[in-house]
Amino acid sequence: MTSAGEVLYHLDEEVAGADQRIRPYVRETPLEYSPGFSRNWGAEIYLKLENTQVTGSFKVRGAVNRLLATPISQRVLGVVAASTGNHGAATAYAMAKLRIPGTVFVPKGASPSKLSAIKAWGAEVKVHGGDSLEAELEARRYAESKGLLYLSPYNDPYVIAGQGTIGAELVRQLERIDVVCIAVGGGGLAGGVAGYLKGLGRQVTVLGCSPENSKVMYQSVKAGQLLDLPSEPTLSDGTAGGIEPNAITFPLCRALIDDWVLVSEEEIA
Repeated sequence: MTSAGEVLYHLDEEVAGADQRIRPYVRETPLEYSPGFSRNWGAEIYLKLENTQVTGSFKVRGAVNRLLATPISQRVLGVVAASTGNHGAATAYAMAKLRIPGTVFVPKGASPSKLSAIKAWGAEVKVHGGDSLEAELEARRYAESKGLLYLSPYNDPYVIAGQGTIGAELVRQLERIDVVCIAVGGGGLAGGVAGYLKGLGRQVTVLGCSPENSKVMYQSVKAGQLLDLPSEPTLSDGTAGGIEPNAITFPLCRALIDDWVLVSEEEIA
């Protein structure tokens, strides 16, 4: 898998493969009915509890899938990642489980608790730049200079397929799915889940949800091209920051996200 087109048209197959590949390393997280939200909105609303996933987020799905799909001869040399925290912790966990050395680049101001989680799994941490995009570009440069695998938080077809395994679980857990609301930062989660569900022929509406203070993918989709835009501070740090140039998630989000919801800091709080 190398192109956005291949990911878009074969994502259901790739997600199915990832679902089998990563199962020994991740949890199938609960899908819980929410009486309160359902009552308030007049619909049957369920919450996919990825906060109960190992390392505390969905990111471990993509990190594990990327490493398991990489030839052992390459991955044992070491791995480089960049993250505001969740992807870093996921990569560090995957490296520890597969006994691979690695380094995680983080931007200044990254959450101390997330930095602690990365270090707890044994990864080396390097601080670079003021936002996630600056850290990503430096991490990729560093990896290429040393001949190491760069594990992107979203701009990688195997990472996208790994995140899409949430879609495979949703299908197992709920017979009818009308609308899926998905947080969007770099777009890997939205692209993976939406690509899987729509690849199965499901008539599902996908809502991309982004903080008002960092809505780079939303603005890029509206403009028809990836934009280099600043982000304001947001409580939703996991979806904050810029997007790598030529990211394959951009055409996926354009094709698969049906509508957008922008969320204020007050609403997030």
